[in-house]
Amino acid sequence: MKTLLFIALYFVFGIFLIKWFWGWTIPEIFPKAVEENFIAAQISWWTALKFSVFLSILMAVTSIKREKNK
Repeated sequence: MKTLLFIALYFVFGIFLIKWFWGWTIPEIFPKAVEENFIAAQISWWTALKFSVFLSILMAVTSIKREKNK
């Protein structure tokens, strides 16, 4: 139960972090790709939500495997 709460918190907080980190790091790491529109300089809230869902699923799978190994 505690694990599910952490996953939910990571999911919600992850949306904000993903959007912020994307806009902060991607244009600096890949300036030429952003300039030529190969990579988006900013992502939408919807895309950040999708990334957060993906990362939450990965966390859930790894935490379930970790609990089974205990």
